[in-house]
Amino acid sequence: MPAKFFELGPKPPSATILFAHGAGAPMDSPAMTAIAEALAEQGQRVVRFEFSYMANRRTEGSRKPPPRADKLNAEYQAAIEELGVDGPLIIGGKSMGGRVASMIADELFEADRIAGLLCVGYPFHPIAKPEKLRSEHLQHLQTPTLICQGTRDQFGSMDEVSEYELSSAIQVRWFEDGDHDLKPRKRVSGFTHADHITSMGLAVSAWVKGLVG
Repeated sequence: MPAKFFELGPKPPSATILFAHGAGAPMDSPAMTAIAEALAEQGQRVVRFEFSYMANRRTEGSRKPPPRADKLNAEYQAAIEELGVDGPLIIGGKSMGGRVASMIADELFEADRIAGLLCVGYPFHPIAKPEKLRSEHLQHLQTPTLICQGTRDQFGSMDEVSEYELSSAIQVRWFEDGDHDLKPRKRVSGFTHADHITSMGLAVSAWVKGLVG
């Protein structure tokens, strides 16, 4: 059984980023680890955690699917309480983890509990179902938000997202030819996955500095 929190980064940090995993991969997946390491290299404290359904997969060996994203809101809020951050806190996650964080962000921001929201590969819609949008609450979001998204993400490409009505509090940082993990095709884009992960870390660091100084 892993520790509930998996932490990387300096102490004291400029900010703590509480970062949740996506629907199908654990907190120590290659994608999650690459993101966390890139952010830690830029001076951010990154704390990963797992929702109970994913933690149970480790102990029980089951492949039980995740619950609906909104059913995980309470677990994310409980993780915030248990972590007990002293200093600026940013919540977010990869894919579904970022979506869950986005649904609880405004209440926490209005209470001065968080400084911002970070989403990497936001799942704007299910794959091949662009009509089933998961972005209605993003139209009125008040929390300062950064979304890092690949231009060919199957859960929301640049062409698709450019047509959505999103709050002015949201910044979208696009990664050329990136997929849901920001991975590009080098022969098409000229970029490697490592290039985009490094650029993501730099973009997040600059955004955090703008929020917390």
